[in-house]
Amino acid sequence: MRLIEKVWFNHHPAKWLLVPMLLPLSALFWLISTLRRLSYKCGLSKSYQLTKPVIVVGNIGVGGNGKTPIVLYLVELSRSLGLTPGVISRGYGGKAPHYPYLLNENSTSLEAGDEPILIKQRCQVPIAIGSDRIASAELLIAQGCDIIISDDGLQHYRLARDLELVVVDGKRLFGNGLLLPAGPLREGQWRLPKSDLVIYNGKDAQGYQEKPYPCLHMTLVATELCNLLTDERIKLTDFVTLNDSVNAIAGIGAPQRFFDTLKEYQLKVINQQSFVDHHAFTLADFNAFDDNIPLLMTEKDAVKCHGFCKENWWYLPVDAAFSDVDKQLIIDRTQAVIHSLN
Repeated sequence: MRLIEKVWFNHHPAKWLLVPMLLPLSALFWLISTLRRLSYKCGLSKSYQLTKPVIVVGNIGVGGNGKTPIVLYLVELSRSLGLTPGVISRGYGGKAPHYPYLLNENSTSLEAGDEPILIKQRCQVPIAIGSDRIASAELLIAQGCDIIISDDGLQHYRLARDLELVVVDGKRLFGNGLLLPAGPLREGQWRLPKSDLVIYNGKDAQGYQEKPYPCLHMTLVATELCNLLTDERIKLTDFVTLNDSVNAIAGIGAPQRFFDTLKEYQLKVINQQSFVDHHAFTLADFNAFDDNIPLLMTEKDAVKCHGFCKENWWYLPVDAAFSDVDKQLIIDRTQAVIHSLN
């Protein structure tokens, strides 16, 4: 974990030096973002309403909150309702030949970024990336999509949205509660009641049920491991029986969450290494690991390692799971949006 993240989330002693130094920049960030929001609220800047419903999945803080599993969940939910979903994303970390860029079967993480490739491989859903989310969405509508799911983009106010889902890390919550760069927040907690649904990923120590806005509880469920080289799939319980020790890497927003998950499934992690979110892996990153011990990684990391993977490398897909009550609430809100635009 980087030092600044330790300051944000773990009360590192360096906070006494770094936070006072960064507070003026946070004040400037607050001023600029506030003026920007006001420009849309007052009509000086215009939001663009698409001809098809738009669901935004975002957060008020830095990454690693669990947006991608929600996007995957919404894709399958939309299909179950008879819709043809499409996903738009910024494509962070990728360098596409042009924008908006429509992913195809040959697209790579170098072109599109890791998360869009993960979603494409998992769901085979149309995906368009680019900083202009409106152009990306219109490209998907031209492809026949009748509902647009935006992976991130909560602060992209130029794109009007019909449903907002904000994802919160139930463990890290809001860190020190300060705006970037003194804290991890893009917007303050005041933003949560203004969204349609707030989804807490994992246990919320402060009690999400007591919040004065609609809250849901999500858990991430893993049932199998997939081999990067052979595509072999094995039940997680069987894998644990066959392998008492593993190594692990994670290049995601909250890598400790992945390592903790492995331990929860009774896997003994011998050597673990974390990388910054969206890290561009090379084979040299794995020199410290023993090839005789299985190496486990996240699905997001795996999409960047297929080109040089070894036979003992595995990734752990996870799925979002909700209670029946929360699941029905998401369905009801989605259907209400669809019906309102018909």
